[in-house]
Amino acid sequence: MEQGELGLRDGARTPPEDEPGTGVVTAFGRQLKLLRIRAGLERPEFGKRVGYAGQSVASFEQGRRIPPPRFIDRADEVLDAGGVLKALKEEVARAQYPAFFRDMARLEAEAVELCVYDTHVVNGLLQTEEYTRSLLAMRRPLLDEETIELRITARLARQEIFSRWPAPLLSFVLEETVLRKPLGGRSVLRAQLEQLLLTGQKRNVEIQVMPLGREDNAGVDGPFTVITRKGGEQLTYMEVQGRSSLLTDREEVRLAAARYGIIRSQALSPREALGYIEKLLGEL
Repeated sequence: MEQGELGLRDGARTPPEDEPGTGVVTAFGRQLKLLRIRAGLERPEFGKRVGYAGQSVASFEQGRRIPPPRFIDRADEVLDAGGVLKALKEEVARAQYPAFFRDMARLEAEAVELCVYDTHVVNGLLQTEEYTRSLLAMRRPLLDEETIELRITARLARQEIFSRWPAPLLSFVLEETVLRKPLGGRSVLRAQLEQLLLTGQKRNVEIQVMPLGREDNAGVDGPFTVITRKGGEQLTYMEVQGRSSLLTDREEVRLAAARYGIIRSQALSPREALGYIEKLLGEL
């Protein structure tokens, strides 16, 4: 893969967020409106046929809301669009993510292996809905409620990776502090720890914990993810303060993968980690 193929050059950073109402979502909305008018349907009637309120249709047409896949499929059929709307479905789906994460979302969805090291919060692939909601509510500047709901839906949709087949190999190392932060309250943390226990029992998932008391920790430079694509190509993704870097340089990626291997060797084994999470649950 050439550098820049995914829209990010080696080490390049994306802006924190897109401006609302721009890009593919706006283009989709305009196309939807043209097709609806061509079909001679008013919004309320069209909404009734596709199973959505006229107000929702207006939001989709104006690019203020991102339409879900089932709406796109149904709209294409009702408007006899011949696949024009369905052809935009993948790009529209990517728009539900913050700009800085869109390339990573695509890579994640096609990865055969992910190695994830987290130091601040539980990784999005492992989060419960309430944990996600709590994190998004803490964002500054504040996110509006519609954006929060959109981000929750997008983050939970990523968890389909656990039911994919062939199953990707998923490895997570979390710093102990991540598991002790009562973000959103003790009940939210309790549910999150319970989910980690359930997810850690999947055959293709390994969850490890880096104890706070470790004197050696190769992860001092912060969180990162090593992605392996079909064919063996690897990339490294890093994120901080709403900005991201995607490294494609082979030597840099090789070093990141080696660093992750050392981190894994320093952390608790998957079996020990699940026992430790159970212990933390007992303390809540």
